[in-house]
Amino acid sequence: MKIQSFINWALMLICAAGIPRQPVMAQAKIVFLGDSITEAGVQPNGYVSLVADSLAQVDADIQVFGAGISGNKVPDLLGRLDSDVLALEPTHVVIYIGINDVWHHFEFEQVTGTAPDVFEAGLHELIGRIRAQDAEPLLCTPSVIGEDPDNDAEVNQRLMEYADISRSVADSAGATLCDLRKAFEAHLRDHNAEKAYQGVLTSDGVHLNQEGNRFVARFMTKAILQVLNP
Repeated sequence: MKIQSFINWALMLICAAGIPRQPVMAQAKIVFLGDSITEAGVQPNGYVSLVADSLAQVDADIQVFGAGISGNKVPDLLGRLDSDVLALEPTHVVIYIGINDVWHHFEFEQVTGTAPDVFEAGLHELIGRIRAQDAEPLLCTPSVIGEDPDNDAEVNQRLMEYADISRSVADSAGATLCDLRKAFEAHLRDHNAEKAYQGVLTSDGVHLNQEGNRFVARFMTKAILQVLNP
């Protein structure tokens, strides 16, 4: 799907949902905060860029920024939230994190992941600090480590637990939940009959390929428009 085709799809979605094509929020400024998936998302055809293109068709005043750094976990986001995100004076912050918090437990001998209680407390702190600056947080569940969502491997089971933590935090904090994990599970059960580790939405089981970027961009665009047009 080419960029213009994606934009046309987004506009059709907006019309079908009954969302008016008119300014939705003056000077809306959305920052995507995350790890290498979001860092790559600002490249041409990356999911952040695709979201920006689609939202620009709705309201030219909406600004979109990427604040992803490879290898980041929740403690890293806390350490740079002020300088990389809040300094931009955003109106909305999309938090897409959790894969490295789990993955680093399994993949690296000298790098550790994030303990569940630290992960949970960190998400609460991120949400609290974002709200303290009069911005609205949108919390995403971590997507996948391997594209068979029903795999009984320990790393997949652990990621499901951290997705549940993210859901619980969003619920208790009253934050908007973007349940990427659930969306990935539904898509992969329909489009990965061979239960391949990679190749449907990711290039390596984690990082988004071209179709994955389009998939996440469609999901994010819909979620953001629903927040901007409650």
